[in-house]
Amino acid sequence: MPETPAFAEDPADRTGPTGRSAVRTLLRLWPYVRPVRVRLSTAAFVAIVASCVGLVIPLVLKWMVDGPVADRDPRGVWLGALYLLLLGVAEALLFGLRRWLVARPLSHVEAEMRAGLYGHLQRLPVAFHDRWASGQLLSRGTTDLMLLRQFLAFPLTFLLVNGVTIVVGVVIMLLQDWTLGLVMLGPAVPLIALSAVFEKRYAHVARLAQDQVGDLTTVVEESVLGIRIIKGFGRHRSQTRAFRELSRTLRGTELRKARLLATIWAVIMTLPEVAIGAALVVGAVQVADGSLSAGTLVAFLSTALALRWPVESIGFLLAMSQEAATATERYFEVLDAKPESAEPSASGEREPVPGGGVRSPSARLPAACDGLRFHGVRFRYPDAPPDSPPLLDHIDLHIRPGESMALVGATGSGKTTLTALVPRLHEVTEGRITLDGQDITEVSREELRSMVAVAFEEPTLFSTSVGDNVLMGAGATAGAAELRRALSIAQADFAHTLPRGTDTQVGEQGLSLSGGQRQRLALARAVVGRPRFLVLDDPLSALDVHTEAAVEAALRQVLSDTTALIVAHRPSTVLLADRVALLSDGRIAAVGTHHELLRTNAEYAHLMSGGHSPEEEDEER
Repeated sequence: MPETPAFAEDPADRTGPTGRSAVRTLLRLWPYVRPVRVRLSTAAFVAIVASCVGLVIPLVLKWMVDGPVADRDPRGVWLGALYLLLLGVAEALLFGLRRWLVARPLSHVEAEMRAGLYGHLQRLPVAFHDRWASGQLLSRGTTDLMLLRQFLAFPLTFLLVNGVTIVVGVVIMLLQDWTLGLVMLGPAVPLIALSAVFEKRYAHVARLAQDQVGDLTTVVEESVLGIRIIKGFGRHRSQTRAFRELSRTLRGTELRKARLLATIWAVIMTLPEVAIGAALVVGAVQVADGSLSAGTLVAFLSTALALRWPVESIGFLLAMSQEAATATERYFEVLDAKPESAEPSASGEREPVPGGGVRSPSARLPAACDGLRFHGVRFRYPDAPPDSPPLLDHIDLHIRPGESMALVGATGSGKTTLTALVPRLHEVTEGRITLDGQDITEVSREELRSMVAVAFEEPTLFSTSVGDNVLMGAGATAGAAELRRALSIAQADFAHTLPRGTDTQVGEQGLSLSGGQRQRLALARAVVGRPRFLVLDDPLSALDVHTEAAVEAALRQVLSDTTALIVAHRPSTVLLADRVALLSDGRIAAVGTHHELLRTNAEYAHLMSGGHSPEEEDEER
C-alpha cells in the first residue's frame, strides 16, 4: 500500500488574526483587475455621478419651498416636481449603467482567477496535496472566489462612491448652515473608532468561518466518495453526527459574525439618527427665530437623509471587505505555494538541482544505453523533523536496459516512495537518479513523464469515457489501434462489452467498475504509450488468479523491450521480473534472481512465504 508522510499538517489550523493589512492583501488582486480597470473605473465614475445627482434633489426642494411653495405658485411646484422626476430617473439609469458595466468584466476576472488556481494546483508537488484537504482547496476555488467577485462588484466601488458622496454631502450641508453641519459631524469620531475595532474582530471571525466551510466541504466530499464504506459498515449515523457537529460549529461562527455586524450596524444607524434629530431641533429653533429659511432647513435635512444610506452601509461594506480580504489571503496561500521546480532554462544557464549539481539547459533523454540507476539516493519528506531518519537511505540500484526488476519489502519499507521518485512525484533529498545515463533533473518534466509510465496500486479513473481514461497515458496522436492493443495487454477487453463500449462513462473515481476492472484499465493506461521505462506499483493486486495469469502472460511481451521497476508482494508478480531487489529499513538489502534470494536471504524467503506479522497483515488489508 502507498506510504504517506507521517508529519502532515492541517492548513485549516491556520486561523485567527494574521496581522495583515486588509488593504495590502486586497491590492494583490490588482494583476487580475488591471485588464478590466477601464470599465471598473468608468462604472465607479458613473456611480459617483449618480450619487451626486441624488444630492441635487435637496437643492431642488429648497428652491421649491422657498420659491413656488412660499409664493403659492402651482406652475412652479409642477416644474419642481418634473425636475425631481427627471433627477430620479437619471439616478436610476446611471446606477443601472454601472451594473451593466461591471457584470461581464468581473465574471471574466473570476473565471481567470479560478483557471489560474486550477492550473497552479496541477503544478504543485505531490507533497503539497498530501498536506492539504481537498475540501479546503475546493472552497478556495468556489466560495472564496465568489466572495471576491462580490467585493469587486459592490463594496470596492461603493466604498469609493459612498466616501465621495459623504464628503460632497457634508460640504453641501456646511454651505447651507455651518452650525447644523457641525451637529451632523458630531458622531464621526466615535464611528471611526468603532469601525477600526470592528474591522479587527470581524477579520478573525470571517477567516475562521471560511476555514470551517473548507472543513465541512471536505467531510461532504469524503462521505460521497466513501459512501460504500459508510453504508457497508453502517456508519451513516456517526457520519451524520460528525457532519452535524461541524455544521453546529460553523453556525456558531456565523452567529458571531452576525452579532458583530448587528452591533456596529445598530450604532451606525443610531448615531446619525440622533444627529439628525438634534439638527432638526436646532434648525427649527433657527427657523422660528428667522435666522434660517424653511427651504434651507428642508434641504439640509433632505441632504442628511440622503447621506443615511452611505453612512449606514459602512458596516456591511467593511464586513464584505474583510471577508474579501480573508478570501484573498486564502486564495494566495495556495498560489504562493512553490510549484514543482522549473523546467530546464532556455537561456543556456545551468540551474541548481536538489542534492547538489546543476541542471543543464534543454536536456533530453539519450537513446537507451544504461537503463535506470539510483545513485546514493536518500529521501525524507519535506515536512518531516530534520533529525528524523530518512525513509530511504543510500539507495544504490541498477536496472539494465530492457530488464525488469521487482521491488520487494515489508509494508512501510518505502517501496511506493522509491517508485514515486522516478517520475519526480517527489524530489530526492540527496543523491541522483539517471535514465540511460541522464540525470532526471536535467530533463524537462514533460519529456521525463513521456518516457516513464506509471501504474499505482490504487487505480484512479476520471469521470470520462473508458477510452479517454486509457489514452491519457499516450500521446495526442494515439487512436483506436493503440487503445485496443493496451486493453488486450491488460486483459481489459471487458470494456468493449460495456453499454457504449469504450465510450462508456465510468463515473466518478470509476466506482461503477469493480476493483479489478479499474486496475486493469490503469495498467492499460500505463502501457498504451509504449514507454521506455515502466514503473508499476503492485499492478495485479486486485485481480483473480486466472485474470492475473492472463495479464502476466501479456505483460511479459511488453516487459521484453521495456526497462521496468515493479513493486511486488506475491511470488507470481515477482516471477515477471528478471531480477529482484529487497528493500529493508530504507536500504537495498539484497539483489538477485527470485530463486537466488529464496536460497540465500531469510528475510526474502519469509516475505515470499507469506509470513507477515499481524500488524503487517492489518496494514496490507
